[in-house]
Amino acid sequence: MSSPFAASGASRYDTELYASAKAFRKAAAQSKAVCLIIDVDLGASCGIELARQLAEQGFTVPIIYVTGRDDESAKRRAEEAGCVAFMRKPFPAAELIAALTKAIK
Repeated sequence: MSSPFAASGASRYDTELYASAKAFRKAAAQSKAVCLIIDVDLGASCGIELARQLAEQGFTVPIIYVTGRDDESAKRRAEEAGCVAFMRKPFPAAELIAALTKAIK
């Protein structure tokens, strides 16, 4: 189930939150997202695989991947898939804002 809310701070973005990759796949057709921020490690699934599945459904928007692991293979696969940014946690908020700005232009 999504939970839209306005982010706080100097930069405001409307957001949609989903409990799982499966939940978002089911709701993607109704989503108003103009950019996705996806964790590479989604527990039972992979964020890069989620993006591939979404593209097969016709849902294509810029993607920012985040990860807590130093995984060059995942970074390479994400970049080959055309991601806007691949960010390793923790990262400064300004870095995320810059990636979002790039994605929505």
